[in-house]
Amino acid sequence: MKSIGKSLLSTTAVIAIAVAGAVGFTNIVSQPVFAEDGKNFSFRLVPSPGVTSCLAYKLPYGQVTVNDLGPVQNMHVEVFNLPGNAEFTLFVIQVPNTPFGLAWCQGDIETDSSGHGVVDVTGIFSGTTFTLAPGVAPAPELFPDDATSNPATPPVQINHLGIWFGDPAVAEAAGCPGTVTPFESNHHAGIQVLNTSNYPEIHGPLQRVP
Repeated sequence: MKSIGKSLLSTTAVIAIAVAGAVGFTNIVSQPVFAEDGKNFSFRLVPSPGVTSCLAYKLPYGQVTVNDLGPVQNMHVEVFNLPGNAEFTLFVIQVPNTPFGLAWCQGDIETDSSGHGVVDVTGIFSGTTFTLAPGVAPAPELFPDDATSNPATPPVQINHLGIWFGDPAVAEAAGCPGTVTPFESNHHAGIQVLNTSNYPEIHGPLQRVP
């Protein structure tokens, strides 16, 4: 009975994710969903230049596994040695370090008291991940720093990852610079803490997803 229940649960999860991908949403799921053997790719997140001194006593790192489910991918992200009981934000980005290029927000990661955090995101996370703007169009001004229109841009592949302090005050409390950046839902984040600069600038790890 246990094996039958597990099979039904896995099938339901895959169907739910496929439907979400078909309508164009990126969803955070509570548990990782695994693909068949040979259809996943794992890689590391390394400390960003801005934290190698202020968090040097225990350098943070991360582990990412992208599972190819066919129409979509599930991206399982785990982080370690970050400040505890804090919020961080995950982005897919064009290049790992400043100026970062185009960026796409994926969600928040909350750490426990030991500085460990986990998030699972479902969407298109592969060499085909891209953004584009065929033309200029109006955009809502929800925050004071919002642009009210977009610049036109042809398709741009974005295959790197970056993680930021969700609050500059948390970064400052950890001994890091309190620089304010826009990498949070309210556009008031701290500095970047992890990225994929262990891969070439124009050959990010998502390009290697089978």
